Amino acid sequence: MSFSSNCIYRMQNPILNYAWGSKDAIQKMYGIANPEGKPQAEIWMGAHPTGCSALIDEQGETLRLDAFIKQDAAAILGDAQTNFGELPYLFKVLAAAEPLSIQVHPDKANSEAGFAAENAAGVPLTAAHRNFKDPNHKPELVYALTPYRAMNGFREFAEIVALIKDLALPALQTEIDAFCLQPTDSTLKALFAASLRLQGDIRRETVATLLATAQQRQDEAAFAEVLRLAGFYPEDMGLFAPLLLNVITLQPGEAMFLYARTPHAYLQGVGLEAMASSDNVLRAGLTPKHMDIDALLANVDFVAKPASELLMRPMVLGPVSDYPIPVEDFSFTLVNLTQNLLESETSTALILFCVNGHAGITANGKTLTLQAGESCFVPAAVGGFAVSGEGQLVQIGSR
Repeated sequence: MSFSSNCIYRMQNPILNYAWGSKDAIQKMYGIANPEGKPQAEIWMGAHPTGCSALIDEQGETLRLDAFIKQDAAAILGDAQTNFGELPYLFKVLAAAEPLSIQVHPDKANSEAGFAAENAAGVPLTAAHRNFKDPNHKPELVYALTPYRAMNGFREFAEIVALIKDLALPALQTEIDAFCLQPTDSTLKALFAASLRLQGDIRRETVATLLATAQQRQDEAAFAEVLRLAGFYPEDMGLFAPLLLNVITLQPGEAMFLYARTPHAYLQGVGLEAMASSDNVLRAGLTPKHMDIDALLANVDFVAKPASELLMRPMVLGPVSDYPIPVEDFSFTLVNLTQNLLESETSTALILFCVNGHAGITANGKTLTLQAGESCFVPAAVGGFAVSGEGQLVQIGSR
């Protein structure tokens, strides 16, 4: 079997069947069979060990992407090898039928320290209580393919005060009153931490009181969201989160960036997700999984992110929309395809994904055709290539 660094290869990508995934969204959108009716949550494209893609050559032979990269990392990764020593990004199609957990991704320094500490302590990578699966950070961009509901970042403090100042939650009253009197990062941290630490009967009573209030105030969007989430997690203190976090619906074609150290949750919809190659997640509610509250609090910035600033605006040049990603690990470029060839050059490894329609990618005299939902890997050594077709193509690379 011979896979050359000078050729483009179709990708074979794993589907991860998390419980919150949709059983039919990916099948309807991209025709990917689901004979067992499992929740198809995420399609992974990249070399991350949790879900590594494979490459397919013209004879139908396959080779894992990580094994291909090891053949000649310098030629295959190009600038990515020089700057990162690995393929630094991961690309996904995400289809959420139910809310994902509220989560925070640690920054690079804390990821490196936490990963080393858990390795030194002998915590297995597969352990349910493991916080750091790798030494990398996980900033993300999400691009909506359908209406895409999410929470992202803390509301402006005045908004939080307006939502919680009349709440009567005895177990949290001290922290609520302190924040409303003096809304600062420290009083917000104390309130956030106290809500997560409630246990047993006190937590159940607090949630019940919160839901009773939400019924009375359900004409307010934040309380309506509390009630929606209660349909999935009826006794979870994550139900307090919509009063603290921005709740946003991206329309198809809209995108937002999710920074490290920022609480967020995807609630419903299908989207594209580009990120640094990491699987580090610290959970903050809406989950039965392990929550390390001390580690979480050490990895959150308690600062407001106004909802008006969440949308990411691309830089548009003709058919190409380039999103201004504020990290070097990955780029996200959307190409509106026409029958005219668009010439491109690259000095780093790329993943090309056909969002809709069809795309032809030509390099070194050979053309690979992608249908909607299909992707290909472009080694850096290919250098120049051209794309054409009808529809949309996303290009992911390192910056």
